[in-house]
Amino acid sequence: MTRMIPYAALGAAAFFVAGAALASTLVIGGGSAQECSDAALKGRADDRAVLACTTALEVETLNFRDRARTYVNRGVLQMRQRQFAAARADFDEASNIDPNLGEAYVNRGATFVGEERYREGMEQIDKGLSLGVKDPERAWFNRALANEGLGDLRAAYRDYTKAAELKPDWAAPKGELARFTVKRP
Repeated sequence: MTRMIPYAALGAAAFFVAGAALASTLVIGGGSAQECSDAALKGRADDRAVLACTTALEVETLNFRDRARTYVNRGVLQMRQRQFAAARADFDEASNIDPNLGEAYVNRGATFVGEERYREGMEQIDKGLSLGVKDPERAWFNRALANEGLGDLRAAYRDYTKAAELKPDWAAPKGELARFTVKRP
C-alpha cells in the first residue's frame, strides 16, 4: 500500500523567524520516510526525527523522487539544528538525484544565509526559484534576509513585500516589513 507523504522545504524561515510555517509538497512513500516528513512539517529538530530520515534512506525502498525529498527533509531537520554543513550535504545529494528539485537549491541557499554567506545563498535561492518551488514566498523571504545581510535594504524590502504578496496571511514578512520606513522623494 502506498501513502502520500509530504516533504518539508524552505525551512530556513523557520529558524530565522519564530512561528514561520514550512512549505510542503506531496510524494509517495511510507514508514520512516513518513515519520521523517511529518517531523519536518511539524517543525521538529530532534535527533529522533533525523534518525527516522536516516533509517528511511538506509532501509526503505524509495523511488528516486522520494529519496531526493527524504534528503531534503533530513536536511531541513539538520538546518534547524544549525548543522549547516550536514544539511547542505543532504541538499547536495537531493539535487544530485533530482537536479530539477528547486527546494534543494532554495534550502541550500538558506544554509548559506544561516552562515552569513549571503551571496552564495542568493545564488542558490535564485536557482531554486528559477526551477520552481511549491511555496515561493519562503524563498523570497530567505532572499530578503540575504539582501538585508548584504546591506541592500531596498532589495530586502522588495523581497519581503513579494513574500507578503504571495502569502498574505503569513505574518513573518509583514513583521519584517514593519521595521522599514519608506521615504518617497
